[in-house]
Amino acid sequence: MLPALPLLACVVVDDNEMNRLTLEHYVTITNGLTLTGSFPDGIACLNYFRAGGQADILLLDINMPELTGLDLVRILPKPLPEVVLVTSHRDYAVDAFELRVTDYLLKPLDYARFCRTVDHIRSLQVPTAPAAADESGESMFGAEGNSLFLKINNRLTRINFDEVLYIEAMSMYSVLVTLKHKHIVYATLKTFEERLPFAHFTRVHRSYMVNTQLIEAVEDNQLQLPGGHEVPVAKAYQESFFRRLRGI
Repeated sequence: MLPALPLLACVVVDDNEMNRLTLEHYVTITNGLTLTGSFPDGIACLNYFRAGGQADILLLDINMPELTGLDLVRILPKPLPEVVLVTSHRDYAVDAFELRVTDYLLKPLDYARFCRTVDHIRSLQVPTAPAAADESGESMFGAEGNSLFLKINNRLTRINFDEVLYIEAMSMYSVLVTLKHKHIVYATLKTFEERLPFAHFTRVHRSYMVNTQLIEAVEDNQLQLPGGHEVPVAKAYQESFFRRLRGI
């Protein structure tokens, strides 16, 4: 039996109802994808993300009234999901490059091409799938100094948490992000929050814990981390986080 793929949350934005329904259908029939939002315009999508909504993949039409897809990408809260532009035209390559979008889909939509895009996005993640937890469900093992042994790819790997910038929730998994690597661990963010023995990690969002020792700056409730990484501070966590920050 093949292991289940980690779920990638998808958001669809297209003012054309037929295209939007087609993309929704593609998401629902593709293993490892789940639809967390679908919107007929950029403003509704912007409100979703500003309210703390999350996505791994944003399937985004370009030509929409009031707020184009390109304009939406420019003002979305960071960090951005993997952005896939959906368009009838090929002449947005320069804009797409400048905005660092992941891929684009040409209309009329084609499922085979959609699958190649999803495969490409998965290839940008950690290249090997995480191993399932053992029978006891344990993925974390004894701390030593500022290191912790984690079960990754069916082996115990020592992770130096002084180098971990932040931890991101991904369904039943968590992604530990350093300047050089992304480690996927079969453990929820709640598990890390409850069991991580290092005091310099704190929850700042329902999807993020951050290494407070590596915060370079705070701007508009966005934490600036080394390497250009950014992590949002959700409204529900702002009071406790900034109180803690003043005490660092």
